[in-house]
Amino acid sequence: MKLKTVKSLLNTDTIFEASAEKDDLEVKNACGADLMSDVLAFSNEKTLLLTGLTNPQVVRTAEMVGIQVIIFVRGKDPQIETISLANQLNIFLYSTDKPLFEACGLLYKNGIGPEEMNFIETSK
Repeated sequence: MKLKTVKSLLNTDTIFEASAEKDDLEVKNACGADLMSDVLAFSNEKTLLLTGLTNPQVVRTAEMVGIQVIIFVRGKDPQIETISLANQLNIFLYSTDKPLFEACGLLYKNGIGPEEMNFIETSK
């Protein structure tokens, strides 16, 4: 799904857009999380991150796993440091008034898949 469709579905407000080609960005799956360790453990490059956290650590986490788009839920506005860091790292930032559960559900209903989780088997 194109990013412009995601933005329309979630009725997002733009906080920061990293490039002119933003609307052509292809989003294949999404991750909804407020626990950044889960994002580090389970996310991949084609993931769009939906979160209620607004601190710079969210952008640092996205950078580490190659996430290009962060959407803040519940109408939250990120800290100025978060916006500045996203600008430096060319990560798109948007905000939606929708809660996390609804935003994830809308994306799933319209064809965005969940992130692929790779679990490590342990011996007993």
